[in-house]
Amino acid sequence: MSDIGFTFDLEFWHWLILAAALAGVEILTPGFFFIWLGGAALVTSVVALVAPGLTWENQVLVFALLSAVSVLGWYRFRHSLVIKSDDMTLNRRGEQLLGRNATLSEPIVNGRGQIKIDDTVWRCEGEDLAAGTKVKVVALRGAIVAVEKAA
Repeated sequence: MSDIGFTFDLEFWHWLILAAALAGVEILTPGFFFIWLGGAALVTSVVALVAPGLTWENQVLVFALLSAVSVLGWYRFRHSLVIKSDDMTLNRRGEQLLGRNATLSEPIVNGRGQIKIDDTVWRCEGEDLAAGTKVKVVALRGAIVAVEKAA
């Protein structure tokens, strides 16, 4: 029996192709993840170009380490970019309605009706009441507000 040897060599251009493919995936997918893997592949291509004697196992190890460092570094840095707001209901319009008073634009019949708050008509739930009755928003159930008769 003869020993059949198998060699697998990665060249720097293999890493460039992977970097371009990962950048393409980043463009096609939501989020901000694959760009860091593409950057790691790009840096690995430079390492492979500078050190042509590097085995494929070591190149993959360099890529894995760079990928982990770049992704974890981004997630850590990203948290420092979060802007704290005094208004915790910003961009949560339904939660901004809690406690507000409004007038029924349509009567509540069989537990369902409509109210108009500012420039928006909302579906509401509550006890049966006539149109024009003053109500208070007490809860939010998805896009439907729960109301009760205002005092």
